[in-house]
Amino acid sequence: MKIAQIAPLTESVPPQRYGGTERIVAYLTDELVRQGHQVTLFASGDSRTAAELVSGCEIALRHNPLVKDPCPYHLLMLEKVRQRAEEFDILHFHTDYLHFPLVRELGVDSVTTLHGRLDMPDLKGLYFEFSDLPFISISNDQRRPLAGINWAATVYHGLPRHLLPYQARPNGGYLAFLGRISPEKRPDRAIEIAARAGVTLKIAAKIDKVDKGYWDDVIAPMVKANPNVEFVGEITEREKADFLGNAKALLFPIDWPEPFGLVVIEAMACGTPVIAFRNGSVPELLTEGVSGFLAGSVEEAVGAVARLDEIDRKRVRTSFETRFTVERMARDYVSIYERLTAAETTPDRMSRRGLALEGTALAG
Repeated sequence: MKIAQIAPLTESVPPQRYGGTERIVAYLTDELVRQGHQVTLFASGDSRTAAELVSGCEIALRHNPLVKDPCPYHLLMLEKVRQRAEEFDILHFHTDYLHFPLVRELGVDSVTTLHGRLDMPDLKGLYFEFSDLPFISISNDQRRPLAGINWAATVYHGLPRHLLPYQARPNGGYLAFLGRISPEKRPDRAIEIAARAGVTLKIAAKIDKVDKGYWDDVIAPMVKANPNVEFVGEITEREKADFLGNAKALLFPIDWPEPFGLVVIEAMACGTPVIAFRNGSVPELLTEGVSGFLAGSVEEAVGAVARLDEIDRKRVRTSFETRFTVERMARDYVSIYERLTAAETTPDRMSRRGLALEGTALAG
């Protein structure tokens, strides 16, 4: 198939450091190429890909201090998509909602994977106006705020099988927190859990400008007050394997409807169990007592730390290989592409206004 992947420009594909959406687009794009498809990636010019790269900007917008407004760059990229749209069998968007008015007029099949939270009140009217377009969720829980729109499928994220090696015998003796320093990720809970369990905690996380006050006022004082807590900062993909693989467990004490939680399956790939709060997609990703433990409180999470010896790290890795590889993710997406491009009920393809699909969840 001839496939266009359209990525956000905030980070490169893959990102240099933090960036879940762009990382998944990178894995999917390269795997589609490996499986024999002709793929064009619309992304920032500093992206690295096996596909043809069409640049939407010179470097990722987050790393360009001259960029004040990201919208002009995304609109310019969408214009490049419009100019080349007829070359493709399918346009696969990862750009939230910026492309919605465009795809109705292109006459080319399209699909949109929604990577973020959907419970924000500002979004409801927009998504229902464009509810005929086909959407893909990254977890079943993600759909709840917008249950009435045209969900084509749920496709769980996947990672390259050998990206993060299995670590049978971790030597770090610490609990890990990996992600962003933000209120919804609850690093404060992670610190409390580690302190009460008497275990070292290492925090590898980026601090966005919007969360700088939260760091300064809440988390930095907690780190300073707890000698068992080490703040590592933002780490690279290469450093991630060692950081996660040598941890006793990953703490994922979120306090929001997490659409997926990429770090959960990254830990699983290393064989590292996950102790996570029972929010958002988490119950779909973890198997209780096999790949980790679900908690409803700090007390339950502390109890789970004491039970980590019950977890067989090989079974954690097997759970990853069974459910969360990039090969499975790419196959699921190709199945959707084929359904979209095969369905024609009139000479004027229904894709001009979005193809109404039966919402079949491919994720398992």
